Amino acid sequence: MSNPRNGDTKPPCLPRNGLVKIPTQPNGLGSASITKGTPAVKNRLCQPSSVPAILSPALAHRSDLPIPSLASPLSLAALAGVSSPPGASLVGLNTSEGSEQPSPERLPGSPSERQLAVDEKILNRLFWYFSACEKCVLAQVCKAWRRVLYQPKFWVGLTPVLHTKELYNVLPSGEKEFVSLQGFAVRGFDSFCLVGVSDLDICEFIDNYPLSKKGVKSMSLKRSTITDAGLEVMLEQMQGVVRLELSGCNDFTEAGLWSSLNARITALSVSDCINVADDAIAAISQLLPNLTELNLQAYHVTDTALAYFTAKQGYTTHTLRLNSCWEITNHGVVNMVHSLPNLSVLSLSGCSKVTDDGVELVAENLRKLRSLDLSWCPRITDMALEYIACDLHKLEELVLDRCVRITDTGLSYLSTMSSLRSLYLRWCCQVQDFGLKHLLSMGSLRLLSLAGCPLLTTTGLSGLVQLQELEELELTNCPGATPELFKYFSQHLPCCMVIE
Repeated sequence: MSNPRNGDTKPPCLPRNGLVKIPTQPNGLGSASITKGTPAVKNRLCQPSSVPAILSPALAHRSDLPIPSLASPLSLAALAGVSSPPGASLVGLNTSEGSEQPSPERLPGSPSERQLAVDEKILNRLFWYFSACEKCVLAQVCKAWRRVLYQPKFWVGLTPVLHTKELYNVLPSGEKEFVSLQGFAVRGFDSFCLVGVSDLDICEFIDNYPLSKKGVKSMSLKRSTITDAGLEVMLEQMQGVVRLELSGCNDFTEAGLWSSLNARITALSVSDCINVADDAIAAISQLLPNLTELNLQAYHVTDTALAYFTAKQGYTTHTLRLNSCWEITNHGVVNMVHSLPNLSVLSLSGCSKVTDDGVELVAENLRKLRSLDLSWCPRITDMALEYIACDLHKLEELVLDRCVRITDTGLSYLSTMSSLRSLYLRWCCQVQDFGLKHLLSMGSLRLLSLAGCPLLTTTGLSGLVQLQELEELELTNCPGATPELFKYFSQHLPCCMVIE
């Protein structure tokens, strides 16, 4: 990712999970990552940078600069007279003590040009046009650029991802020393994701990150060996944490949740943690009165757990995602809609025992829903879509991936929804060209995914050019999507990003 880009090479795309991997650096921080954004945003981050023409013609057309344009970080590095070293740490802390960054007086060109290249007013405007990865490169060009780029405003909404092996430097004596996290503190990071850490690693992080006590608002632990004791210490010491994620952490128990959860937490995500069952939901309901968002993937949670939520949570909780909760049935849906009547975001993805009757309960009782995910619910049929279209008038996003019983009839019901902006029909194997005709009247659609729909033909797909307000169209693994069709879309849907 840190390799220079020439004129015709597209910047590297972000992986689907939103993580940006960074080359290994001797200081042990080279593999730090940054995560940001929704799938649509991630796709747009793959586009070339658009840099405003606020540099003087004298600099922009310098014949001694070997870079063809100012549209990449490398061009700006060349403007300053240096290039990023191979394998440089992009999220890293401070540069190595032995390395030397050029000062403004050593930059090429006339004094006025050198002054322009380090003018903080210009740089503060210019750097907004670069992605997070590009900013990491630009921060290594010179001290002046790093001083501007290390302002917290350029890093808002980004989460550094640190693996356990990156938290320590090996000394010549063979001993391990915890790395300095000062560079992260200067940029004001208030959110971290730690992967593979133990109780000791978390304690070291708390002791070494200057903002850990009250400045960190969000913590994510993935594939970690944290125990009940470590979880309790972390939430006791880090008083600012209001968002907590535990993913693939199999060493803490439900007793640990009872002893550590604090009322200040407003958003909680728990997934792939084998010790989570109904008692964990009881702890969440009793200890988190201000809960606004709960994301849960737990194979052993039953219908009973969804009746535990309190009246206060019924008022405050607006987002509930139950992913692959295989034991949840329509009875659990009954408990949920009465316990949490103010939901605006609901996911029942992978809750394979939920049927059309469960969707009817949702549609009749959760009229404030703006996003509904029913993906991987094989018992859902066209009847469920009729319930949705009749009652959920505020719905903006509907996910029906792998709902294999959905047909063209169901799409005819959805065509009456004037508020729907995003519709996902990935791998709906019964959707045909006739069903697409129903969607052509949906002027509100901005995102449409038809990936993996095997019965759609080139002729049927070509009719989508009538959706002139469409911003994103996904046609991956769609047999009817031919090179000629993509060319046709590029001509007739110029403002739509078509994903091949």
